[in-house]
Amino acid sequence: MRARVRERVPVVVQTRGVRSTPARVLWVGAEAVVTCGVVLMLLVVHQLWWTNQQARADAGAQVRVLEREFRSGGEGEFPAAVEPESGTAPSPSSPSNPSPSADPTASSRASGSAGRPATPAYAIIRIPRIGLTAPIARGVGKRSVLDRGYVGQYPNTAAPGRTGNFALAGHRNTHGEPFRYINRLGKGDRIQVQTRDATYEYVVDRVLAQTSPRDTGVIQPVPRSLVKPSYGYSQPDAYLTLTTCTPEFSSAYRLVVWAKRV
Repeated sequence: MRARVRERVPVVVQTRGVRSTPARVLWVGAEAVVTCGVVLMLLVVHQLWWTNQQARADAGAQVRVLEREFRSGGEGEFPAAVEPESGTAPSPSSPSNPSPSADPTASSRASGSAGRPATPAYAIIRIPRIGLTAPIARGVGKRSVLDRGYVGQYPNTAAPGRTGNFALAGHRNTHGEPFRYINRLGKGDRIQVQTRDATYEYVVDRVLAQTSPRDTGVIQPVPRSLVKPSYGYSQPDAYLTLTTCTPEFSSAYRLVVWAKRV
């Protein structure tokens, strides 16, 4: 008898779609990196674009409200004194005992636990040189004033147009960034501050390009830098001080612009 020859059928193992352990780890890691990148991109878009849109809309609406009030003779006058908000840091503008640790442009905590408390603006600042029109509110609280695109007045500084130092702070980047381009201001540039009772005009006189955040001297009634004493004044006058962070997208230093009332 002839021996039967058994034919072996080759077995083919399908391996498509099956990855080795190192390959799967790399794939998961790549997905995680892409996801993080997308999240970070969305955060950047929100911070640099969306906060500006919201704050500018809020500030623009407040400017229109003030303009209507001024025309009709409604509220909006400046009170006898500007008091700090509840929960704010100590005022850096006390002439008798300036706090060496106070940041003259630091954002203070706003009162209230939910939402942004209303902080009515009382004046409008206009700087034609940089195309700025913005409302001025009392205090420098971050949530209640600065993050809304407003310019904030330091507590206990002079009223607009009065002898002393009318000192203001504003964001340079994000949240409306009203002071984004005050570094472009130079001697002779005009600044207008409109209240219900009058419009005051100031002329830029000096610029301090960089100083410490703790340089409280720049917002004193007679402003003079404590860090760079050659910058500032020695005689009383009606001063306007603009302060913001520098360099851009950093809070390491402060940029200061001084103007005098015409």
